[in-house]
Amino acid sequence: MLEAALDRRTVLRVSALAGGGMALSAAIPLDAATTGAAPAAAPRLLNAFVSIGSDDRVTIVNKNPECGQGIKTMLPMLIAEELDVSWDQVDTRQADANARLYGNQVAGGSTSTPTNWLPMRQTGAAARLMLVQAAADLWQVPADGLKTSAGKVIDPASGRSISYGKLADAAAKLTPPPVASVKLKDPSQFHIIGKAKGGVDSPRIVRGEPIFGIDTKLPGMLYAVYERAPVHGARLVSADVTEVLKQPGVKHAFTVKGGEDPVGLIDGIAIVGTNWWLMNKAREKLRANWNTGDWANHASAGYTASAKAMLDKGPEEVVKADGDAPGAVASAAKSLTADYFYPFIAHVPMEPQNCTAIYRSEGTMEIWAPTQLPGNGLNGVATTLGIPADKITLHMTRMGGGFGRRLMNDFMVQAAAIARQLPDVPIQLIWSREDDVRSDFFRPAGWHRLSAGLDANGKLVAYDNHIVTFSRNGRVAQAAGMNGSEFPQGLVPNFRIGQSMIETMVPTGPLRAPSSNALAYVNQCFLDEVAAAGGTDLAALMYQILGDTRPPGGTQGSGGRRSGFNSGRARSVIEKAVAMSGWPGPSTAGRGKGLGFYFSHQGYFAEVVEVSVSPEGVVTPHKVWVAGDVGSTIINPTGALNQVQGSVIDGIGQALALAITLKDGMIEQTNFQDYPLPRMPMSPEIEIEWVITDNPPTGLGEPALPPVVPALVNAIHAATGKRIRSLPIDANALKTV
Repeated sequence: MLEAALDRRTVLRVSALAGGGMALSAAIPLDAATTGAAPAAAPRLLNAFVSIGSDDRVTIVNKNPECGQGIKTMLPMLIAEELDVSWDQVDTRQADANARLYGNQVAGGSTSTPTNWLPMRQTGAAARLMLVQAAADLWQVPADGLKTSAGKVIDPASGRSISYGKLADAAAKLTPPPVASVKLKDPSQFHIIGKAKGGVDSPRIVRGEPIFGIDTKLPGMLYAVYERAPVHGARLVSADVTEVLKQPGVKHAFTVKGGEDPVGLIDGIAIVGTNWWLMNKAREKLRANWNTGDWANHASAGYTASAKAMLDKGPEEVVKADGDAPGAVASAAKSLTADYFYPFIAHVPMEPQNCTAIYRSEGTMEIWAPTQLPGNGLNGVATTLGIPADKITLHMTRMGGGFGRRLMNDFMVQAAAIARQLPDVPIQLIWSREDDVRSDFFRPAGWHRLSAGLDANGKLVAYDNHIVTFSRNGRVAQAAGMNGSEFPQGLVPNFRIGQSMIETMVPTGPLRAPSSNALAYVNQCFLDEVAAAGGTDLAALMYQILGDTRPPGGTQGSGGRRSGFNSGRARSVIEKAVAMSGWPGPSTAGRGKGLGFYFSHQGYFAEVVEVSVSPEGVVTPHKVWVAGDVGSTIINPTGALNQVQGSVIDGIGQALALAITLKDGMIEQTNFQDYPLPRMPMSPEIEIEWVITDNPPTGLGEPALPPVVPALVNAIHAATGKRIRSLPIDANALKTV
């Protein structure tokens, strides 16, 4: 929120626009992760967001990275709404990375909506008040008698009006209003928020204009590839580039020494020249010697054997324990135990990792990068190469997909390191698809042994989950493990999460709806089994766990320690999905419906999937019903639809086909022929309904994905009677011929 008062230096900057105009900005609190040791006298940053020209065009800056989630459209919508301009007079501009101006700039965790819902609206409202005051001064009338509409200030008493562009210079000279007077619109007054808007970049994308990182072109630019170790964790011993330098177009080939942190700079060999294709071919002539150590002995089969032994032995540590889950399972009237597995999976955005950089001999660097976390990338370059951060300019390009992969800026550090060796020459590093598949930060695999106990009335009284996950250098690997707050913690009297770990050097990281994208499958499919064992169905069991009494509205409520979890909101979306779909409905041979629910990234989603399974075991999803609660307002219905549809298709693709496997320490998959993303025939009809609640709006990039995986798997059980406890789904296990 805006703090105290908006002083003039914080709110307003005068810019020399052709023909006159002004630039308006508002202060938002800088996230603690980016402020560092900011002086107490400067609790907020100067952030320019709005420029108004004398031609009445309004330029609004989008501060966050755009990776297809629609934030470059949505954030300007918030400002434009409170500024009270017409959407068709708005132009948008992508900000560069600048923590001092914009605070936390990130595309991840579905955080952009909740963290910007108020600050961006307040930015527009403050600017509008200043324009109103400028008109009041011009007309010598009270400001509180004036109104605004479509980029004009209107005097209802006289009928006169004046455009914002004609007021811009005068408004720039005013003292900004105190924050208490920055009144926001009532939702009933919205004319932009809640209305479907196409993506602001869509026309340029359709026309094929260069807006993605890989489109960057600079005079005199050379192209680079970067050869990494085939085994994760290996170190470079030596390299022979003699034959490489003889290949057509090759200008340079040299080794780069790095460290062990895969997010930073790791050992490699750079090949640089006039044409990317030629550079990628030239790497075939490279001869390199790598010290793989013991990592070359790691394989998926070995991980599975270790995991099974660990499950049999019991957890190495207890992450969370309420009551006595093992004892309650043993003494329960009815108990059930099942093992579940999900594999490593990769992100594979359509645009492979790339970055363009130029290091100038005076000691500055300029970078163009498709990154979800620009500040970390900039700081990583500064730290690795010893270039002061204030000497680095980072331009954020649009991304051809992110899904969490571009939160890791290894590709940026690599490009910068290559450019540092070739001063004053623009260098564009592009990864091949094979590089992108094999050098990912993978969603970690996991093995679970779950046990549940029911009392004589069929009530769930015990829930025990032992996960075998991965560690790196003795610590839980990124995006692996559980924290003990997962559903149904706090809703079952006896609850335990146990954990054991396998050491690996395979890089892991967040993938769309991290952790939840796997844990929802394990939880909801196992609870579907528990429900059947108790003679009921998943919805009835979920209602019993959640309770009949709905807590008051708001983000907090009874039901565990998941941040902000509200059991009433959870129950409402389940009821909505069941009503929409007619679940469970009659199941016929080879066709059925399945239900799944999950709370992720402050969003509540329940989904029902209808599938058919052929005698050959081929699974065809026909329709998905989605019920979601992300608060009071769907800011851009078009963007919301896109995010839910994409999440559903992503989840279905993961469940049906995706797995990364390891042999001799190397990733076996290379490209789409052995890592097949979902094709059009796998895309079902998707019906979406919203449960609107009196809560601040939250993000939509992730929470619709987790429930679709268990819903699909539970639908397969409804169609075939077979339980799927290992992903991806094996068609051979479903064959009936």
